Amino acid sequence: MHTLNLGILAHVDAGKTSLTERLLHATHVIDELGSVDDGSTRTDSLDLERLRGITIKAAVASFDVDDITVNLIDTPGHPDFIAEVERALGVLDGAVLVVSAVEGVQAQTRLLMRTLQRLRIPTLIFVNKIDRRGARYESLLRAIGEKLTPAHIAMSATGGLGTQGAVSRPRTGPAFRSELTALLAEHDDALLAAYVDGDADAVPGARLHSELAAQTRRGLVHPVLFGSAITGAGTDALIGAITELLPTAPADADGQVSGTVFKVERGPAGEKTAYVRMFSGTVRVRDTLPFGSGGTTGKVTGISVFEHGAAVPRDAVSAGQIAMLRGLGAIRVGDAIGAPGPARAAGRHFAPPTLETIVVAQQPGDRGALHTALTQLAEQDPLIGLHRDELRQEISVSLYGEVQKEVVQATLADVFGIDVAFRETTTIHVERLVGTGAAAEFLDVDPNPFLATVGLRAEPAPAGSGVEFRLEVELGSMPYAFIKAVEETVRETLRQGLNGWEIPDCVVTLTHSGYAPRQSHAHAVFDKSMSSTAGDFRNLTPLVLMSALRQAGTEVHEPMHDFRLEVPSDVYGAVLPMLTRLRALPRTSSVKGSSYVIEGELPAASVHAVERQLPALTSGEGMLESSFARYRPLQGPPPSRPRSDHDPLDRRKYLLRVVRRTGARDEHR
Repeated sequence: MHTLNLGILAHVDAGKTSLTERLLHATHVIDELGSVDDGSTRTDSLDLERLRGITIKAAVASFDVDDITVNLIDTPGHPDFIAEVERALGVLDGAVLVVSAVEGVQAQTRLLMRTLQRLRIPTLIFVNKIDRRGARYESLLRAIGEKLTPAHIAMSATGGLGTQGAVSRPRTGPAFRSELTALLAEHDDALLAAYVDGDADAVPGARLHSELAAQTRRGLVHPVLFGSAITGAGTDALIGAITELLPTAPADADGQVSGTVFKVERGPAGEKTAYVRMFSGTVRVRDTLPFGSGGTTGKVTGISVFEHGAAVPRDAVSAGQIAMLRGLGAIRVGDAIGAPGPARAAGRHFAPPTLETIVVAQQPGDRGALHTALTQLAEQDPLIGLHRDELRQEISVSLYGEVQKEVVQATLADVFGIDVAFRETTTIHVERLVGTGAAAEFLDVDPNPFLATVGLRAEPAPAGSGVEFRLEVELGSMPYAFIKAVEETVRETLRQGLNGWEIPDCVVTLTHSGYAPRQSHAHAVFDKSMSSTAGDFRNLTPLVLMSALRQAGTEVHEPMHDFRLEVPSDVYGAVLPMLTRLRALPRTSSVKGSSYVIEGELPAASVHAVERQLPALTSGEGMLESSFARYRPLQGPPPSRPRSDHDPLDRRKYLLRVVRRTGARDEHR
């Protein structure tokens, strides 16, 4: 058997989960179709998903077609849960992007398609809901060409469009052959020659089909199929396209073990189950596996592999398959199993959350339980960005939007029995270095109370490059554990810059190092007061780094979204002042029929305000699309974020909080 790991992606309400249900029914995995409205679908298993009628967590189902097992991953469509989609993208062999024949290409559709193309994931486009009133064909194909990809071809024609009797049938005939040949000829010289010479009709149909499959698998072209998940129209053609045009997974079962964790669940007793895509090698029950980046290992106590419509217990899982592994207690979403997988399996594909809110337990006695519960949720979704303020006994989380906040609240109540409230949602800013700064503190030189020497230089780095730690001292100048302690503390300290916001991109170089070797009194055991420990370096590093940052200076940046706003032409004059008040920066405006299309940049903090005001201003006819674009310097006084560390900017208070035995050490200096 071959394996194809397939993602189903779409804008919310395009019919993605209904299509998943239809595919499972058509391949005889389920006997009866479930309903999103009734909460009876196979992949929406959470109570919240059934209640709201939306997908919140990625789910895996499988079906067989001939000698291919298709692991179908149903992903959320709502933008608040884009992190679930991000994790799924890294494990896919191919994708089906679902577009509604009525609503057409929407904001999330465009974002998903851009990402699929950037990652070179072979993609089919399925136009759903051809049975709904208002369904379109020609105009929708034009929109796909303009907004998604010009390299597309309609594989289906429709009849009875917009009625319950709508049908989808394969396109054939000279016009279709000519269109297909012209599209494929862009990447095939032999077909180009035949097309130019007027011999396109002489090209065998089998040759065209094989070249279509080859170019689809390379992500060069995107076949478009029409149908209805509700009536089943076009389902067989879609299944045929999935198995014939998309690539199956490479299967090097004897290679080095390599896999990626894209989902983690906890059972009733708190035990973890990791969903893993295997890229190479074979994992067996009782194998001890390395995972993550810290040298952690664990023994596999159970394996289930997706086969024939369900997860079935197996003794082993091999390359290409998706499995549920049990027994790896410390495993987290995003961890690599064995050797790292493809770059896109661990990469960041979408923007980080730009909103933050403080979570407050309604009952003071639930504070400890709340932290435990949120920690478990962060294991399943690392982008929640759990942030604990020990000084104020507050916990904040990072979010994409208000719907996600409501889901977190409901999950805490239903699963953990904790009632919570949220304070006002605020925007997450970042800080960037303005210049270069350096600082150092030396062992046995006042005012340094620690048995350590640390010198650091902080320099700006390009946006998106991350934090890079370099050495300007010899690696053997002191024990590696001390160098590692400095690096880890640097990364931790950079989560709160001079104004309390994270510094995501910079280069920090260790310029000076020194330590007191292990010592002891005569006939006595090791004496911490005479010898350096990793704690000395962890306590000193924040003071040195903050001094370097002060010298370099930082600038607060706010998140900006690209936006596209379409409004009726008669309200254009009323919409512009609203955009100005909300600090939008329109770049272009154009006439589109009876509408105006405005494109530009909008602060992330203003997106929700535009969404709230737009319906009243446009009588419900305005359409806003927005997606994260970049961070830009903030004008005016920079907002600050309350510090949750020991505040190394205030040396006196910091030392009072972290130094416990300075006096004892001074006696031996």
